[in-house]
Amino acid sequence: MKTAVMTDTNSGITLAEGSSNGIYVLPMPVMIDGKDFMEELTLGSEELYRALGEDREIVSSQPSPGDLTAMWEKIFSDGYDELVYIPMSSGLSGSCNTAKALAADYDGRVVVIDNHRISITLLDSVYDAKYMADSGSSAGEIRSYLEENAYNNDIYITLQTLKRITKTGRITSAGAAIATVLNLKPILKIQGGKLDAYAKARGMAAAEEKMLEAVHNDLESKYAGIPKEHLSIGAAGTMETAEEINRWVDIVQNEFKGYKVTYRPLSCSIASHVGTGTQGVAVGLTARPLKID
Repeated sequence: MKTAVMTDTNSGITLAEGSSNGIYVLPMPVMIDGKDFMEELTLGSEELYRALGEDREIVSSQPSPGDLTAMWEKIFSDGYDELVYIPMSSGLSGSCNTAKALAADYDGRVVVIDNHRISITLLDSVYDAKYMADSGSSAGEIRSYLEENAYNNDIYITLQTLKRITKTGRITSAGAAIATVLNLKPILKIQGGKLDAYAKARGMAAAEEKMLEAVHNDLESKYAGIPKEHLSIGAAGTMETAEEINRWVDIVQNEFKGYKVTYRPLSCSIASHVGTGTQGVAVGLTARPLKID
């Protein structure tokens, strides 16, 4: 069996990166002031950040059934017998359940995996799936592994501003106003597809320390005894300049020497919810052995 691997841009894998590595990547849609855009094809981070700064109406959306099935058909026309599709967690979007419903018409050739991950940890799952497919694993075997290890990852993010997340209803306007006055930065944790409050810090520098401390605690407890080549450290965010990105990546790399550290900007659909200036760090288990620089 020849098994293809497919994901969407919420994984942080670009269309070009996916093409170079034999991974099919579906652009995610975003609406700005009622107009439809597709990540990378008609919308980039710079344009989205500008729209966020202008406080325009921005809404993320699911891929259309037509776009989804068109890519599946393209994969089969490329000679694959089956495919695994790994979208963002069902706990954060309805796109996974929509895909499962559509896959029912493909007689088991399309396997939709709810890996309960997003962003940099979803990226690891996709590359694990590709590693397993190239090693001869079937779609069913890949699903079993990814679902079994869905919770072996942890993400911590700090929002620079609460403007966007207030619009989602996850925090009240009054609460956001108090936090802004006191310069309180909320640290959120994403694990198993759930977004929960983790801590608060006075200022971004203190928030960075708390996020790094949280990952250290995970390495010493949850991931104790696991070889470093099977643990991935991720850095992510919606920083607007190369200087800001490099500063955060350098901090994470220096903090976790001896581990593989990967950076990706948060996708446009994720950025539409968290706003600019967001910083994140993650840790997760990988099936493939990582090359540590």
